Amino acid sequence: VQLVESGGGSVQAGGSLRLSCSASINIVNRFCMGWFRRASGQARAGVGVIDRDGGTRYTDAVKGRFTVSKDDAKNILHLQMNNLKPEDTATYYCAANVVCRPADGVWYADALTTWGQGTLVTVSS
Repeated sequence: VQLVESGGGSVQAGGSLRLSCSASINIVNRFCMGWFRRASGQARAGVGVIDRDGGTRYTDAVKGRFTVSKDDAKNILHLQMNNLKPEDTATYYCAANVVCRPADGVWYADALTTWGQGTLVTVSS
């Protein structure tokens, strides 16, 4: 499976961007999908996920500002980012087959997770 992100770019603080991730095969409605990000000099960290039933989870830093959604028919995953802050500056990665446990709200990437190539988001103050 191939994942291709798009929609990154530069924006001023308070602005919005919408990232998209197109999958090469029909996986968006079969696996838990997610977005992760890596800021310069830091480890990759989770942003938010959406499970097969459409349930979503987010890291605390983006709650209320970011929204993960998907289009099952088009095999596309989205990340709507509003009220962006300079600390949101990072390379954002789409991920398929994220481990998602709705019962306890735990989610993480493991060795079976598939990654896109990443798209850079830069937020200036």
